[in-house]
Amino acid sequence: MLHLGRLCMVSAALVLAACTTSGLRSDAPPLSVPDAAAGSPATQLQWLDRVTWGANASSQAELAKAGLARWMGRQLKPRPQPLPPAAQAQIDAMTISRTPLDQLAMGLDAQRKAADALPDEEQKKAARQAYQQELTRLAREAQQRFVLRALYSPNQLQEQMTWFWMNHFNVNLRKDNIRALVGDYEENAIRPHALGRFRELLGATLHHPAMLRYLDNAQNAANRINENYARELMELHTLGVGGGYSQADVQELARVLTGVGVSLQPADAVPNIRPAVRADYVRRGLFEFNPNRHDYGPKTLLGQPVQARGLAEADEALDRLARAPATARFISRKLAVYFVADEPPHALIDRMASAFARSDGDIAVTLKALFESPEFAASLGRKFRDPVHYVMAGVRLAYDDRVALNVNPMLNWINRMGEPLYGHETPDGYPLNEAAWASAGQMNTRFEIARAIGANGAVLFRADDKAPLEKPAFPQLAESHAVRAMQAGLSADTRGALAQAKNPQEWNTFLLASPELMRR
Repeated sequence: MLHLGRLCMVSAALVLAACTTSGLRSDAPPLSVPDAAAGSPATQLQWLDRVTWGANASSQAELAKAGLARWMGRQLKPRPQPLPPAAQAQIDAMTISRTPLDQLAMGLDAQRKAADALPDEEQKKAARQAYQQELTRLAREAQQRFVLRALYSPNQLQEQMTWFWMNHFNVNLRKDNIRALVGDYEENAIRPHALGRFRELLGATLHHPAMLRYLDNAQNAANRINENYARELMELHTLGVGGGYSQADVQELARVLTGVGVSLQPADAVPNIRPAVRADYVRRGLFEFNPNRHDYGPKTLLGQPVQARGLAEADEALDRLARAPATARFISRKLAVYFVADEPPHALIDRMASAFARSDGDIAVTLKALFESPEFAASLGRKFRDPVHYVMAGVRLAYDDRVALNVNPMLNWINRMGEPLYGHETPDGYPLNEAAWASAGQMNTRFEIARAIGANGAVLFRADDKAPLEKPAFPQLAESHAVRAMQAGLSADTRGALAQAKNPQEWNTFLLASPELMRR
């Protein structure tokens, strides 16, 4: 048997060699793809690796039955489909699934205030710790729910796009009480619009307390302007750097957004608002527009006056930003980076931006232009997986549709590689390029995770850490129909490494740590 260090070196060498070289709608028309490509099992697997969270035997069978064109049409315009019962039961049992956000956040705020009011210092410390632990538990539920859906949802493209937009409209769970808000942010602001219209998605993020807290707009008021959200709204969410806006536009947009904030008061506790603007007050859940804090002076944004009044100014501003040509190009380029290449061809971006503008920001239409492009077909198998994609793909390939009872090991693997869910501190989100994730240290960690998935994955299938492991504690990857189909495309080096494996665990580890499994 090869010494473990030798196994690591073999796999690491292979990996490093590779590194250096709206809502739900009904079926769309089938995607236009060449018949030869659509009928090739190898090509179908490559499509699955790019469009889903990772190819596996069950998705391969589903695609083969429907045909690539029609299967992609269903992914672009998905209908609601249930998760496997064992996965849905875990989600249904979560606090974030059973408790409305306003009730949850207000209860936690009352808990925090009660802890702060305790006169005894030891009791206060314990109560504050309990409050923090509850916030952390809620954030962990959101992470677990995301993983279960990414692994088992039939609507895989919707789950991919949910992650993409969560990263694009990034919030960080370490700030304020966002740990309690992030699950609802993903569930109700992002996921319903992940394949819908960009303008609706943009508006949903603006109205969510997680975004307003993260980028400090809850503190933005007339005569006390906070520009944080306004700047990121243009630089990161819509127009992009060099998108034609100025510092004066940032300041004007910040004025537009004054009074847009969050309230943890009971819904019937309307603040004392001056009579002239009392009719402008808006409260929806935790979202609040307080006219007392709004700058009602005249404003000019991107060279045009703002005509609306009160909260309607924000809608007018979002309309202008969402439909700007710079936004069409910025969003199209970012989608092309995610799905095609770190430096996508300008011609592809041009076609996508045209589709975006022509469809009034329809994300599915824009993606259809991308998926039908020759550039997309040429890129298959070449896009480097970030840590989240790497872990999801490994587990999907190894264990297919068998539902994990404990996804916490997966979250720990993702954390070890430096991409914890909802954990990026700055508003720009995690990088999508290979250079950010292809270091030697990252590759060594990936080998260890490949070994964990391939040799000890049974930790995913016990309800708690004290339960006994199943036997065998590893998947029979060599028997997977998907793995058999992909073996013909493996390099000679990878096949040589697999041939050295002395048992199924080593074989699994070598495959999951191979250069081919690093890419999608």
